[in-house]
Amino acid sequence: MTREWALDELTHAGPEHLDPGFVAGFDRKQGRPDPTGDLAVLAGHGVDETSTVVDLGAGTGRFTLAAARRFRRVVAVDVSPAMGRHLRDRAAEAGLSNVEVVRAGFLSYDHAGPPADAVYTRHALHQLPDFWKAVALDRVARMLRPGGVLRLHDLIFDFRPAEAGEVLDRWLDGAVDDPAQGYTREDYAEHLRTEYSTFRWLLEPMLEAAGFEIVESAYRDSIYGAYTCVKR
Repeated sequence: MTREWALDELTHAGPEHLDPGFVAGFDRKQGRPDPTGDLAVLAGHGVDETSTVVDLGAGTGRFTLAAARRFRRVVAVDVSPAMGRHLRDRAAEAGLSNVEVVRAGFLSYDHAGPPADAVYTRHALHQLPDFWKAVALDRVARMLRPGGVLRLHDLIFDFRPAEAGEVLDRWLDGAVDDPAQGYTREDYAEHLRTEYSTFRWLLEPMLEAAGFEIVESAYRDSIYGAYTCVKR
């Protein structure tokens, strides 16, 4: 997306993602999420050792590095140069020559080669306002082969607007005190003020309009959503 009216994804990524110090502590702050379950979901939909997988918003590469041990080609896409350098170094240290690191985002990544078999993204789509989410999901669908899989995790709100105060206060009450160990109450509050989590009942029509069938969804605390979608 190079048009003059296109959104600048780098400015929406958050300044902390450009900070090498933040990047170094990112996995700890995220709780070191285990990609095993997501790899199993992809395998259950026919993604195998011959497949190409795109990790959009790859961050430090926890999913990318695990996926590279399972799949033929993994493209790690992130707007942050600091994240990209970190991930490239980790892939080289692990001897993974099938990882490609690309500095781009949902709106600027141009997939090269045959269509991807799967796209994975975790806690990155909320950087985009809803109009741009819909554009991004359409672009994701177009980079996938028919029958390709989208595995999506994000902060997605599974409640009605009138319930926002109760649900979000409960979420903030569960934050940690030490910012080095996780997300604090202020981190969560800043997310709500400056980022773009959307409602489930808005996101699901976007997925369907992009050409996806939602085959599985699961929610935790009415905040964290996980979707498995198949391109029609």
